[in-house]
Amino acid sequence: MERQSHTEIVHAPLDLCFDTIVSFEEYPKWFSGITGATVLSRDEGRGLWTVKYDLHMIIKTITYTLAYESERPTLLTWELVEGDVKDVEGTYRFTSLEYGLTEATCTQAVDVGFWIPGPLRRGFEKSAVQDSVREFKKAAEDRARAR
Repeated sequence: MERQSHTEIVHAPLDLCFDTIVSFEEYPKWFSGITGATVLSRDEGRGLWTVKYDLHMIIKTITYTLAYESERPTLLTWELVEGDVKDVEGTYRFTSLEYGLTEATCTQAVDVGFWIPGPLRRGFEKSAVQDSVREFKKAAEDRARAR
């Protein structure tokens, strides 16, 4: 699996960025394509979640479940439990640059389970990671303004 990565500077405090990314039930409100997000298990004290997603693709909607682990407030990792794709793994890393300014980096690898020409696959994966970080950034900044 080839990894794609994207970084954005978010105008929101580190803790708020982390709280935004673990607000899984809210993903359908701000992550384009995600039409459903159901938390199947949650242990916030240990930083563990299992979440089932419905993702609307151009051709069909796919379903998959991810297991998350975290080191609050700087790291969130995930891996595929089951679903309509072969494999997914990724990380979000947050670094406080100063109060109210956070660097957010998402790195992800996806194996859809069928062959897609390399340049097309890489372009799609890169665009998907960039879009998701930008959508996260907007959600975190909206939450910061509402505080």
